[in-house]
Amino acid sequence: MCDCANRVTRRSVVLAGAASLFLPAVAFATEADDRTKTITGRFEPGAPDWVYLPVEVPRGVREIEVVYRYDKPSVPPGANGNALDIGIFGPEGHGLGDHRGFRGWSGGARDRFTISASDATPGYLPGPIDAGTWHVVLGPYTVAPQGMNYQVDVTLRFGAPGRPARPNPAPQHAEGRGRAWYRGDCHLHTVHSDGRRTPAELVAAARAAGLDFFVSTEHNTSSASLRWGDHARPDLLIINGEEITTRSGHWPALGLPPGYWVDWRYRHSEPGAFDRFARRVRSVGGLVVAAHPHCPFVGCSWEFGYDHVDAIEVWNGDWTQDDEGSVRLWDALLRAGRWVPAIGASDAHREPQPVGLPHTVVLADGLDTRAILAGVAAGRSWLAESARVDLAMKAVAGRREAGIGDRLRVAEARIELDVSGVPGCEVRLITPTGVAHTARVPDSGRTEVRWTTTAAWVRAEVRRPVPTATTPDTMVAMTNPVFLGRR
Repeated sequence: MCDCANRVTRRSVVLAGAASLFLPAVAFATEADDRTKTITGRFEPGAPDWVYLPVEVPRGVREIEVVYRYDKPSVPPGANGNALDIGIFGPEGHGLGDHRGFRGWSGGARDRFTISASDATPGYLPGPIDAGTWHVVLGPYTVAPQGMNYQVDVTLRFGAPGRPARPNPAPQHAEGRGRAWYRGDCHLHTVHSDGRRTPAELVAAARAAGLDFFVSTEHNTSSASLRWGDHARPDLLIINGEEITTRSGHWPALGLPPGYWVDWRYRHSEPGAFDRFARRVRSVGGLVVAAHPHCPFVGCSWEFGYDHVDAIEVWNGDWTQDDEGSVRLWDALLRAGRWVPAIGASDAHREPQPVGLPHTVVLADGLDTRAILAGVAAGRSWLAESARVDLAMKAVAGRREAGIGDRLRVAEARIELDVSGVPGCEVRLITPTGVAHTARVPDSGRTEVRWTTTAAWVRAEVRRPVPTATTPDTMVAMTNPVFLGRR
């Protein structure tokens, strides 16, 4: 056992990239028995975003185990406590975007992980333990005013490798209803990142919520996408994704190929970094979503702008003032002539957080990944708090009509909105000038709204007159707009 001490502040940084630091390498002997080495250090406030601990791995290693801990002193009111993330890269590379070397990430969700050829802790990728320089990456998410003392134990176990793990991704098609409206939750977590549900439990929760599909969006790792075939059901589409958790906001990438990984190690202040990875996601057929833009937690609010996103997650989990702010931001973009489709997702991590509150209802040609993504990208969708809510909206002029996300090329049209499952709620039709028409829903929960307009676009909201802890009422459903005119 060795003990290597390191003190880390921004003034002591030896840059290998923006806000990154490399610590001295840890070397192991080549004898074929287990070895553990311990590295201790300290972070001060203002530490770099990423600190790399090189580990020299000799031949003959069958398993790597990493265990870490850090102190959590009490902090003054309003100050951030200590939080330290962790992950690892193999000898194939650890540079920004170097997917060949990525072997896993758990953030702050667990205090240890193991990797071997046949198995790995959720969030990490099984595979050969090749000889060379591996890099344990530490991410000081927040550092208390008193600083942070940490310890990392790296254990190498020698022996013959086990049988290689075989990926089992989910099918890209499920049994659908042809061209129809499909309900799906586009932002969910399991034990593969910081969630508490197992994949099997998430599948059960999605089915219980009446969903047709969901997108698996683990933080900064692709490990779940290689295992969803173990849990797939004929009538439930599981779409691969990743929530890229940068220090300048979170962005779910929807529709990634199995095993495809997207890097997160950059901020909005690094020119072109976000744009680069957004283009990579689109190049493989995926969509880029700005998640919870007004989330108040450290690193969660959106700072990358909206020029390179395909959708905005305007409603995340239980309705709060954060969501109200996101809807207002999205509405302001729409009024300024920039339409980015809106989606809603639960971002559920554990019980009792309900899967499907809210979810996105998408018009698609079938229940398959390509068709669902096409519907989301086109804005042919609306948002609902649960599967009990149903809604249909279109613009009609004579024999011509256009639905949500589409354009009816006429100057004047009748908006036809039918809703059910929303007793006691208020329906609002919103145009570029604001709320233009309202209607109360009777106790039956059903109503039909017919209203004629010349507005450039119309969207609908259904709200329950029940306040939350931070809002005067509660969103129940909302739509993307229907457009009028030739523009």
